[in-house]
Amino acid sequence: MNSGLKYMIGVDIGTSSTKVIALLPDGRVQALYQQAYTTQQPQPGHSEQHPDDILRAVTQGIRQVAQQMKQPPSGICFSSAMHSIMALDADGSPLIPLIIWADNRSQPVADVLAPTAQGKALYHQTGVPVHPMTPLCKITWLRQHAPDLFAHTKWWVGIKEYVLYHLFGVYVVDHSIASATGLFDIHALQWSPEALQVAGITAAQLPQPVPAHYILRGLKQELGIPADTPFVIGASDGCLAQLGSGALAPGHATLTIATSGAFRIATAKPVRDEQQRIFNYVLDANHYITGGPLNNGGNVLQWFMRDFLQQPQADLDTYIAQALQLEPGVGGLICLPYLLGERAPVWDGHARGAFIGVQPQHTAMHFMRAAMEGVAFGLLSIFNALQEAAGPIQQIAVSGGFTASPGWIQLIADIFQQPMHLGQQNDASAIGAGMMGYEALDIPFKGLPETETQVFMPWTEGAAVYKKHYQLYGLVYERLKDIMHQL
Repeated sequence: MNSGLKYMIGVDIGTSSTKVIALLPDGRVQALYQQAYTTQQPQPGHSEQHPDDILRAVTQGIRQVAQQMKQPPSGICFSSAMHSIMALDADGSPLIPLIIWADNRSQPVADVLAPTAQGKALYHQTGVPVHPMTPLCKITWLRQHAPDLFAHTKWWVGIKEYVLYHLFGVYVVDHSIASATGLFDIHALQWSPEALQVAGITAAQLPQPVPAHYILRGLKQELGIPADTPFVIGASDGCLAQLGSGALAPGHATLTIATSGAFRIATAKPVRDEQQRIFNYVLDANHYITGGPLNNGGNVLQWFMRDFLQQPQADLDTYIAQALQLEPGVGGLICLPYLLGERAPVWDGHARGAFIGVQPQHTAMHFMRAAMEGVAFGLLSIFNALQEAAGPIQQIAVSGGFTASPGWIQLIADIFQQPMHLGQQNDASAIGAGMMGYEALDIPFKGLPETETQVFMPWTEGAAVYKKHYQLYGLVYERLKDIMHQL
């Protein structure tokens, strides 16, 4: 390896794994390391992880990539999943496991706060709908249900802040991650006194908010790189995926389906939505990322394969192909795929999964296709909300694990009646982190390489059926909402 070669390490701390890449100045990814970890669900509605498993994945990934490159990086920049929170004592030791975005235990807190004038004011101030995914609701719930724990908590941090504390001995949080907590004023770029009062904590118990380009030096752990290697704090995974997908232009959206799903666009300022359907997260000084996440994406098909078909090890793509051979609308079968409640645009942790219209001729593959259509309808509802609030969307780039199935991309195009552009940026969040590292350290970066984009044009066949079923999908949720809440 050329001793003069420059490269940036991009670290993406995800929900199911951490990815670490080496990004060259010409935009090529030279090395990749990925390490998975598990999520525990000790009770219904609880989703937790062991923070030290994730810390080990990050440190091991940095070591491995530096070894693969055979020389130290020019710098390291971080992407991370949002909405995680845990309590630390005065020594920085966790008092509880890491509570992640999928945890719904604080739904009663959201039920009380969201409908109020205070809840609406907090949405417009923080950019985040009041929902159990947010640390605002999680901390409030812990104050109510674990007062002894609450009293002994010195710090409230998410997973990226925990990792950085172990690497540098300081508590800092980037504006992007902070803007997803429900505790941060995205206009003043500081912790919200009103939100802190609801949670019952002080700003002194939270990390110091800093811009995405903030640089840390003085590494305290041995990672096989010089201790003075600059670390750029970076941003959240969703925001950096937008950057790594090259989708910062007005009207350029990204659609992602992995374990969950999301639909996003970049804007110059927060988008005000009186119906509180979308989020507004900070990327950097010039960009906000506006959109909505789904709780239910690829996890719905994984559940179906495991528990309906009892084929957890089978080839998912084979079953997807079989399901897509069926007719659009699958004979009047509609799925609400709300296995984990739902976030955008309904923001309802009480939402439950449902199939309606079941008839004797419906087979397992009919149910599977209905589930895929249901996930697509959820994304379409975010697309429509964004267009209403932020203006027209001219281009949609698709990414995530579902892109391994061309048929599923085509299904999305047909349901949206919009072209879907498939590029080659499979690790968009890690790539976005690497790109931000180059920018923050003022190192020349040529940009992402030109790659061939495959465009999936929508077919008109089935469009009328999809339009009708999409309307029924929304109607079914509204009619079943009260029953779901009672359940």
